[in-house]
Amino acid sequence: MPKQRFGTNGPEVVTIGQGTWNIEHADRQTAIAALRRGLDLGLSHIDTAEMYGSGASEEIIGEAIAGRRDEVFLVSKVLPHNASHSGMRAACERILARLKTDRLDCYLLHWRGSYDLEETFGAFEELKREGKILSWGVSNFDTDDLTEALAVAGEGKIACNQVLYHLRERAIEHAVIPWCERHGVAVTAYSPFGQDDFPAPGSAHGILLSGIGKTYGATARQVALAFLTRRSSVFVIPKAANPAHAEDNAGALKLTLSERDIALIDDAFPRGPRPRSLPML
Repeated sequence: MPKQRFGTNGPEVVTIGQGTWNIEHADRQTAIAALRRGLDLGLSHIDTAEMYGSGASEEIIGEAIAGRRDEVFLVSKVLPHNASHSGMRAACERILARLKTDRLDCYLLHWRGSYDLEETFGAFEELKREGKILSWGVSNFDTDDLTEALAVAGEGKIACNQVLYHLRERAIEHAVIPWCERHGVAVTAYSPFGQDDFPAPGSAHGILLSGIGKTYGATARQVALAFLTRRSSVFVIPKAANPAHAEDNAGALKLTLSERDIALIDDAFPRGPRPRSLPML
């Protein structure tokens, strides 16, 4: 099973995990079954946030991982308005209670807010010393934010940067991924299938992905995940609405694309010019 180091000092983590944005809108027992099936298949990286369903996502995960906590690389995110010293501590305690665990494997600042990074990162470090989090990172940071964060934290402290990345949105390839690779920061891609804009089966792009998949006995979505994780710094966290989706996502762990197929996908989904600001959802 393909694993990569999660940050400079982090553990080896499976490249394909499980996202949970909007999972609270699914049937609860189906969502729990999907997460558990993902764990059965090795999708041990589970990502959530206090914002997701105002904590409902974390409660679902807490039920899904009951009795299996040690199998999971568990990540959650703090909202910017809670990223003060006292706010961070209180938010973390609430998150741990909803997840029914004593620790997070990684805790992220969801996006840049009004609090100074010194205060936020200091709170992260305090929680880390207490064992309530094992590492910390950021989300939706462009290179200017990352450079400032590095100046505050120093090398080896920022475990990851979670950013938008899918076939139709490849902006992070211009500068964010190279920056993270230079500094040992993992890149976690959220919404790796986009937002309701994954190529339809009968479209030209859908036919291309399906055709490539057939040569490997794989699906179009598995091809997309394999393309996004072709670099050793990138992890993806697709959501699975049911156990069958989790099985499909896990199938991409066995897939390595040829250079020819990577070139075909690269040509069909050009990354385009670098945008002025980092795309985010």
